[in-house]
Amino acid sequence: MSWFIQTCRSSLGKKYIMALTGLMLGGFLVVHTIGNSTIFWGREAFNAYAHHLHSLGIFVPIFEIGLYSIFFLHVITGVILFLQNRAARGEQRYEVDKSAGGRTWGSKTMPYTGAAIFVFVLIHLANFHFVEKTEILTISDVVTAVLNNPGFTLIYIVGMGVLALHISHGFWSLFQTYGISHPRYDGPIRNVTWAVAAIMIVVFVLITLLLVVSQNHLLG
Repeated sequence: MSWFIQTCRSSLGKKYIMALTGLMLGGFLVVHTIGNSTIFWGREAFNAYAHHLHSLGIFVPIFEIGLYSIFFLHVITGVILFLQNRAARGEQRYEVDKSAGGRTWGSKTMPYTGAAIFVFVLIHLANFHFVEKTEILTISDVVTAVLNNPGFTLIYIVGMGVLALHISHGFWSLFQTYGISHPRYDGPIRNVTWAVAAIMIVVFVLITLLLVVSQNHLLG
């Protein structure tokens, strides 16, 4: 057991934790994207999806606790790695390894986009999760009311852009951490990571924009 603890405390171990938790969170985002896309079929379809989730009973809070644990482990590990790397390099800048993809906007801004996403998730939970929903005030009503607020519309669109930037490099970094890297495949892997990020973000942005344009008619 001591070797496991020592591995987790090492810099490499923390990178493995970041990669694994990032993969889990990415998997949740894919499922969340698919589920939320039911909103394009209208109020009944979206409410039915939400009702189906809540019908799982005790599994819902268990899943939520697990998801929150993974999320906070990812955040805490990321903060620790950021501080350790900053202390280690001092005033020296990172040397760029061009064969590993070099420095991109995603890699340069990872700590900052991560912090922005943390705030965005708190806003998202406050708006959609920790609110009372009834037979009369359904989740579709809550979503419509929030996303028809110009301030929250802007927050969600900007938040989606930041999330796209973060996960585009996050997926790439995951492959690098686990040694899945080769000059022949690095380009396609980067393209796939961008494509996955783009598809998810486009769906969420379309939901936001359609609700703004429709002014509640989409879910009416």
